[in-house]
Amino acid sequence: MSELSLPTRPLNPPAMAPGGDDVAAAARGDRRAFERVYREHADRVFALCVRMLGDRVAAEEATQDVFVRVWEKLPGFRGDAAFGTWLHRVAVSVVLTRRKSAGIRDGRIAEDDALEQAPSRPEAVGDRLDLEGAIAALPRGARTVFVLHDVQGFTHEEIGEQLGISPGGSKAQLHRARMLLRAALTR
Repeated sequence: MSELSLPTRPLNPPAMAPGGDDVAAAARGDRRAFERVYREHADRVFALCVRMLGDRVAAEEATQDVFVRVWEKLPGFRGDAAFGTWLHRVAVSVVLTRRKSAGIRDGRIAEDDALEQAPSRPEAVGDRLDLEGAIAALPRGARTVFVLHDVQGFTHEEIGEQLGISPGGSKAQLHRARMLLRAALTR
C-alpha cells in the first residue's frame, strides 16, 4: 500500500489520550465520565477565564458556561487535536462571546487613560510582585492579548483571528500590556 493511500487518523483519538476514556464516555452521554472530565480540567479553565476577564465572579460564571458548551459540543469532538487544546479554544470562545454580549468591543482606550489605570504605588513590597493583580489591572484588550500570547502561547495571527483584529493590532496590544506591566511591577 502506498503512503498516500493510507487512511488518516487523528494522532490522539479521545480514547487514547490521557483521560481519553472519560472523554469518549462523556461524548456518548455518560454523566459520571463528564463529571470526571470537569474535575480534571475545571481549575485550568477557571484560571484562563480569570486572566482574560480580570474578575473572579465573572470567571466562575464563564467556567460554568464553558462546561455547558463542552457538554453540548462533546459528541462532535473528533479528536483531531488534544482534548485540552479543544477545551481551551472553547473557553476562549466563550469568554470572547461574553465580552461581546456585554457590549465590550476590544477594550482599547487611550494610552494616557491606560497609564492612569495602572497602580501608581504598591501598598506593600509583596504587591510589586503581584503579577496576577497587575495582569487583572490591564485594559481588557491588552490583557486579553497578553494572556493569549504570553501565557497561552497563541501566535499574533491566531489571536487576530479570534479577536477580529490584525496581527499588527495584536502586537500593539501586547506591547502596551508589557509596558503597563513593567510600569506596575517596578514601582
